[in-house]
Amino acid sequence: MNQAELDLLVLTAQSGNQRAFGSWIYRLVRWKLTDLLRKRSREDCQLEQLNEEMASNLVENNTNEDETLSTALSRLLDIEKQIIHLFYLDEMKTAEISIILEIPAGTVKSRLNRARQMLKQKYQQLEN
Repeated sequence: MNQAELDLLVLTAQSGNQRAFGSWIYRLVRWKLTDLLRKRSREDCQLEQLNEEMASNLVENNTNEDETLSTALSRLLDIEKQIIHLFYLDEMKTAEISIILEIPAGTVKSRLNRARQMLKQKYQQLEN
């Protein structure tokens, strides 16, 4: 409430006209609330637009990254794709992969390490 409104409130209260005072207070509160609601509505709209823009950018970035990753994966050798798939997508442990591929666990680890390096290299090539 600004100073002019406060002065008017005091003046109206001192005048003794309680009916006018009540009406004035009602209108003052009503208009202040209306202004506040309008302001919040504008802010909510701006916030909603910003959220939509951010979500759109995030989806677009994720889609581009997914496409780049898929392309990089497709450029790996079959054995590298297989190791990456078993370890990351099927969430198997190196011991389980060694049983499936019938190779020692140490070989699984070294192939997984090489597959990661190759995937990183291919991904970076695609990004540049």
